[in-house]
Amino acid sequence: MTHPDGRNMLTTAQAAARLGVKPETVYAYVSRGLLTSTRLPGVRGSVFDVDEVESLAGRDTARRTDIGAVERIRTRITLIDDGRLYYRGRDAVELSSRTFESVAQFVWTGELVDGAQFVADPVVVQRCRDALGLLSPDCRSIDRIRIAVDIASTYRPMRFDTGSTSVVREAGQLLLTVAAALGGGSSELMIAESVWEAIKSDTSDPNGRVVLQAALVLMADHGLAASTLGVRVAASTRANLYSIVSAGLGCIDGPLHGSAADPVHRFLTTAIDDPIGALATQLRSGERVPGFGHVIYTDRDPRAEEILRLLRDPAHGADPVVVTAADTIIEEVSSRFEAFPNSDFALATFTLAYGLRADTPEMLFALARIVGWTAHALEEYDEEPLRFRVPGIYTGTRPGTY
Repeated sequence: MTHPDGRNMLTTAQAAARLGVKPETVYAYVSRGLLTSTRLPGVRGSVFDVDEVESLAGRDTARRTDIGAVERIRTRITLIDDGRLYYRGRDAVELSSRTFESVAQFVWTGELVDGAQFVADPVVVQRCRDALGLLSPDCRSIDRIRIAVDIASTYRPMRFDTGSTSVVREAGQLLLTVAAALGGGSSELMIAESVWEAIKSDTSDPNGRVVLQAALVLMADHGLAASTLGVRVAASTRANLYSIVSAGLGCIDGPLHGSAADPVHRFLTTAIDDPIGALATQLRSGERVPGFGHVIYTDRDPRAEEILRLLRDPAHGADPVVVTAADTIIEEVSSRFEAFPNSDFALATFTLAYGLRADTPEMLFALARIVGWTAHALEEYDEEPLRFRVPGIYTGTRPGTY
């Protein structure tokens, strides 16, 4: 069935990727009667029924479909297309002007309601703060988030209810609890306000909260990234919300995912006073300039563009010296290597422009991504359980050779 909003339909590029062929081959399948192409208002090119594509994939490319369920994950949450990021069909950049709570509710339920608010138990928030107070003063924010999630879970005896209504309620409470525990303020503050309390310094301009709110929204989900795939695997075993969040946190705790902004922050720190000199030193070392390019985007990262645009607005109080240095680096790298800044570069610039905690990018990434992980868990709970059983290829010692 063709829905007017395009549900259960694949673009030509998506169909080609699923079948492992070129787009021209997809249209050859149409001419041979193996696929049916459809046009939708507002959508460029043809679209194809996902079940029809899957049927063809199973018949013509069994080698690909035998490897497991990973490449057959269907999601209605996030689309990355033509250099733009969409949550449930709405442009994430446009959504970034709304509150984090409202966008989270939209990502989970499909209902966009202004003024959405979450509720947290102040007693549980305090218990989390007490536990965080026992950690090393120099521990990373992601460690603090992990501990807060675990502590909060012990106060939720009904966390094993994986029904959508219960999961959405638990997710809102968890986000607010963790943010309030990190920030040390009232549990009635909005999430962005609590996070700001956790990361700001004495010199941070409070108008930076506008940029922070946008960054949280823009980092909420990004499709089937490694951590999100880990979350869906956990959800397929019917792990509860707190456990799937822990699975996601474990996956992003590495230099190639959640900590990818660390080298950008270190580089930009050296570049504030002399961006050209820092860039020359970086190039002389033979190392690439961190914070540029992306495995998904080809010519622009819309998340980075919006965060940097907000930082350039004088009304938001970002340090103009930092912003100018960042823009100088962007101009030089873009003109010499045809590269573009990614979200790691933008978050590192944001951190330095307001004098925030050095691990702010990692904290924002982890906290914001709880929204996307929850949405993907909700989808996975509706699938057959334990569907992720990918057969490995044994290359060890053969039996009988001893």
